[in-house]
Amino acid sequence: MNAKNEPAPANGGSTLADPATMNYEAAKAELWNIVQQLEAGSVPLEQTLELWQRGEALASRCRSILESAAKQIEDQSANGTVADSL
Repeated sequence: MNAKNEPAPANGGSTLADPATMNYEAAKAELWNIVQQLEAGSVPLEQTLELWQRGEALASRCRSILESAAKQIEDQSANGTVADSL
């Protein structure tokens, strides 16, 4: 943990990016790393809870990005712009 009692970054870096500012690929990669750490079961309980919370935030960010992309596709499909661009 760092000085702010935040979990160590899943990517091994020294700071954690705000999930709200992360792109899909970065959020997914960090989330995958967290899942692997939690599944390994070698993380102390306090850090497990912090990683879980971080994972929830990352999963929410990924879900938001995917929902936005799906809406854009639906909107374009409704307007016929997807078929026109193919």
